[in-house]
Amino acid sequence: MSATADPADKSNPAHRLGFSAGQVIQELGYDEDCDQELREGVEDVTGTELVDEDYDDVADGVLLWHREEDGDLTDALVDALDYLADGGLVWLLTPKTGRDGHVEPHEIAEAAQTAGLSQTSSVSVAKDWAGTRLASPKAAKSGKR
Repeated sequence: MSATADPADKSNPAHRLGFSAGQVIQELGYDEDCDQELREGVEDVTGTELVDEDYDDVADGVLLWHREEDGDLTDALVDALDYLADGGLVWLLTPKTGRDGHVEPHEIAEAAQTAGLSQTSSVSVAKDWAGTRLASPKAAKSGKR
């Protein structure tokens, strides 16, 4: 995907995440196995570069790449909330079933609930990655994206 891609291009996998132009998206858990096309797609949609864990301002959303061996998922979700704007979303990106590092759905649901988040939807976001949309109770009730 090129940096000049049309933000309205619906073939961009990032459109399924509901981000929009001008939003700041913090990326956590990045490693070489992350899907580069999805990352670039998010940047194309928002028109801004992804910011990393060193970002210390408010972000509109979070992409959290998490693999089973990455440690405690609840802790990772709580950390993802540190700089998240009110009504912001966390997209938990985990390897699909059968891929190394797959996280079981019941583990995601339990960790999300413990972190105070509501699981609102799950989508296939890339060849090897599934995305789970997590919202704070306030964002889930208001329908904010």
